[in-house]
Amino acid sequence: MSTTVEPLEALHAAVEVAGSQSELARICSVTQPAVWRWLQTAKRLPAEYVLTVEAATGIPRHLLRPDIYPADLGPSPAWQGVDEGAQRVSFNRNNTLQGRAA
Repeated sequence: MSTTVEPLEALHAAVEVAGSQSELARICSVTQPAVWRWLQTAKRLPAEYVLTVEAATGIPRHLLRPDIYPADLGPSPAWQGVDEGAQRVSFNRNNTLQGRAA
């Protein structure tokens, strides 16, 4: 017997945690019929809503869409930004650089 959770089962769990299809629709800023279509036709959550649903319901992204977020990759590192520690610069109305880097 398999103990893996299918994406459709994870989506049903997300609806259950949210409370209803309508509430999950509100979380994703879509209509309730759109959520119904995910459950009945697509059988999976569209990729653009995975992180929103994960944040709202706690259902992990690797269960909702294992094709996009494999479980064996582990958690994502915290975003550090490409300019971590860089000095701030700004531009005046003439688009000339101001500040320390000028």
